[in-house]
Amino acid sequence: MKLTIIGFWGGYPKQNGASAGYLLEHEGFRLLIDCGSGVLSKMQNEIQPEELDAVIISHYHPDHIADIGVLQHARLILGFLGKACPTLPVYGHHYNEHEFTKLTYKEITKGIAYDPAATMEIGPFTVSFLKTDHPVPCYAMKFEVEGKSLVYTADTSYKEQLIEFSKNADVLLCECNFYGNQNGKPAGHMNSFDAGRLAQQASVKQLILTHLPQYGTLSDLIEEASTQFTGIIKLAEEFQSISIEGEV
Repeated sequence: MKLTIIGFWGGYPKQNGASAGYLLEHEGFRLLIDCGSGVLSKMQNEIQPEELDAVIISHYHPDHIADIGVLQHARLILGFLGKACPTLPVYGHHYNEHEFTKLTYKEITKGIAYDPAATMEIGPFTVSFLKTDHPVPCYAMKFEVEGKSLVYTADTSYKEQLIEFSKNADVLLCECNFYGNQNGKPAGHMNSFDAGRLAQQASVKQLILTHLPQYGTLSDLIEEASTQFTGIIKLAEEFQSISIEGEV
């Protein structure tokens, strides 16, 4: 499978950027993980709106769903222009019924509730969930295919259950909204030390820091995380592509 970073800012996009949005592909299937502010514009550098096969949403804060309505209207207009745009499944939890209902729009998109207590299949991916520590219901996700795994923490403060959930992941796409000298727990976020500690305890192969702050020196996040994790650490970057090769 291949992961492409579309947006990586936390809270709001920095100038000319995008907040949370990640494109996961395998054997021609294209899944968008979260759809924050600026994601639709940026995504068109990689694929077009009509080429998406599914979307999955971790929670309903604006920096993770702001462009859902924009995506819906894009596919509506593209349909008028003769593009093939079948109803797009948008997976989300149903613990905020008001926001969940917005995932369905005419025949353009269809909101589908996932059961966080169960695994599910989306295209070639097996997806499992873990409730995070965040001010609103939010779910970390593990995507598995051909013996390889990607774990996306979504938004969360550090919690012990994430260790087993992330165990031996090929890639840990981990939120890092605070620097090491800051306490993110009251806001439901991790700092760089938390992210590095999680990666080390879970024995992941690669740590990618995302949901980044708009201030400070971002390279400090890597230096701080590296005091806890001895493996590969990268900052999420726009259009960064990570190949996670399956078993032969």
